[in-house]
Amino acid sequence: MHLLVVFFDDAADRAVRELWRRIGVTPDLPPHLTYAAAGTIGPKVRAELREDLSRLWLPDLWLHALSATDDALRLGAVVDSELLAVHSAVHDVLAGRVKHPGARHLPGSWTPHCPLLTGDDDAVKAAFAELHPVAPIRAEARQVAVVDTQTGGIDPLRNASTAPR
Repeated sequence: MHLLVVFFDDAADRAVRELWRRIGVTPDLPPHLTYAAAGTIGPKVRAELREDLSRLWLPDLWLHALSATDDALRLGAVVDSELLAVHSAVHDVLAGRVKHPGARHLPGSWTPHCPLLTGDDDAVKAAFAELHPVAPIRAEARQVAVVDTQTGGIDPLRNASTAPR
């Protein structure tokens, strides 16, 4: 599977890694937010994404809402019009050009978050209790990339905008 993700600036990266340390987690990927998932995001689609992303300003994120399911703990992002606009633009490029799009990342179904833990219900409950309440983390977009979940390969598509914040 391929994921289209945004990696965070150094300060936000350190803050999320500190949360991981507190709950004893060492994930395979750096802290991130996933915009889209698909069976494959091929070279042609990646080229189109690079072009479209070059025209977009990537908004800062505020990560602050812990949410837990039976098997996952997530740090939710505040949803605003800028974030939804980037998400929509990404999916405009992907629409009809990728096989097996991940349904939970599609517009209307997407809940933007940074993953903290995947595990059984007891592990998730314990991690929630350890981290709650969590201080808000301001995360600036450092890089957008395609991640191959099978190989761990990361293909950078775009570095963060230098637009004033």
